[in-house]
Amino acid sequence: MSTSKPTRSDYHYLHAITTRWHDNDIYGHVNNVTYYSYFDSAVNSWLIAEGGLDIHTGDQVAFVVSSNCDYFAPIAFPDAIEIGVKVARLGSSSVHYELAVFKQGREEACAAGRFVHVFVDRASNTAFPIPNRCRAALERLMDPI
Repeated sequence: MSTSKPTRSDYHYLHAITTRWHDNDIYGHVNNVTYYSYFDSAVNSWLIAEGGLDIHTGDQVAFVVSSNCDYFAPIAFPDAIEIGVKVARLGSSSVHYELAVFKQGREEACAAGRFVHVFVDRASNTAFPIPNRCRAALERLMDPI
């Protein structure tokens, strides 16, 4: 596991997020658990807009089965941030993401994370192959070989 600070050029998609007042904790910065919601929002925004994922009524959904995050510098409300997203590995039903949090306009990440989605059949909660449109959208987030 690398804990080096990624830069914005390492990512294929940047998702803008405005921090919220309640994101801050008693120490005056965004609480560590909130970063995971930023990651989830960025990835799911891509999957919905670019991959056609129907989170409300679709036959398949994607569950987070693993996640972690390394923190380098704090962010706080009212920071405008961007979440960098790329796909590190794409399996038949799973996808491994690498993510980073950037203050808007800054090159170095404030945090870097990873998480794994497994696509499942909504009715049975069993692994299901990634739908073709989602797969095509995810492939666009991969580094060239």
